[in-house]
Amino acid sequence: MKVITIKQPWATLIAKGYKEYEFRTWKTKYRGDILIHAGKRIDKKAIERFKYLNLEYPIGKIIAKAIITDCVVVDNDFAQKYYKKDPIVYKSLKTIDTRQRYGFKLENIEEINPIEVNGKLSLWDYDYKNSK
Repeated sequence: MKVITIKQPWATLIAKGYKEYEFRTWKTKYRGDILIHAGKRIDKKAIERFKYLNLEYPIGKIIAKAIITDCVVVDNDFAQKYYKKDPIVYKSLKTIDTRQRYGFKLENIEEINPIEVNGKLSLWDYDYKNSK
């Protein structure tokens, strides 16, 4: 199964249903099931912003599964819509930088029992069926 490694707190925010898009500078044609891997890197400033949620932020573990249903270009209209929807979660959309940015639409997000595994760059493969 495909996996994407995401920094904390963003991986947990996806797993808990607070965040429905993952943003990247690269696009993907992949659509389908994906596992959400909480990487070992932590955005400490962002974790402070979400302190009020009282969440735990595991690292180095696959923590959820979802479906990538779309990959959209993040333009000003998209950014404004999602920033207005949740200015804390989508704070990075307040000002769009000059880099091309893409949003991977995640649906049917479901937490799973954490699986300890090292992450990788880009989308990578993991034998999820045989890990249970």
